[in-house]
Order: sequence, then C-alpha cells, then structure tokens
Amino acid sequence: MTILLILLVSLLSCAGQLCQKQAAQCRLRDNTGAMLRWLVTGMALLGIAMLVWLAVLRRVPVSLAYPMLSLNFVFVALAARIIWREPLTLRQFIGTLIIMAGVALMGSHL
Repeated sequence: MTILLILLVSLLSCAGQLCQKQAAQCRLRDNTGAMLRWLVTGMALLGIAMLVWLAVLRRVPVSLAYPMLSLNFVFVALAARIIWREPLTLRQFIGTLIIMAGVALMGSHL
C-alpha cells in the first residue's frame, strides 16, 4: 500500500508539472484562458499530491520516502518525450536508468 501511495504522489506531481509546461506554452501563444486552466489544473494536482504525501509520511520515515520521489524525474522525462517529442539523449537515458536502480534499492526496504 505504501509503495502505491508513493507512486501516486509521483504521478500526481508529474501531471502537475506537465500542466505547468503546457501553461507556459499557452502563454507563448497569447492564449490566457487556456493558460489559466492549465495552471489551475496543475496547482490542483500538486495540492492533491501534497495531501497524499502527508499520508506517506505518516507511514514511512522521510529518509526512505523522499528519495522515492526521484521517480518524478523518470516520469517527467518520459512524458516530455512522448507528449512534446523532446529529445532524450543517451546521457539522460543512462541517468534515468540509474535513478530507477536507486529507487528500486530504496524501495526494497519498504
């Protein structure tokens, strides 16, 4: 259950950050209404993530829980590649694999 909550926090945080990116792109096109919708959605997702994070911290020591949020880096990099076709260099790919290995090591203690 704890791992699922940590995964949910990471996914909600990732979605919130992706909404912020989308809002920034709307602003560049002078689309204020869409920008505000993306910003509000992003803030709502990040707010929900914070509430779920509080539930995680009740169950897990912060020294174990916090490094698990490194999954955000993985999710955001992959989503940016898929959604906006941002490049994923070999160095970024290897770094992502290292992050995933670290999360797996930390997660084995939960």
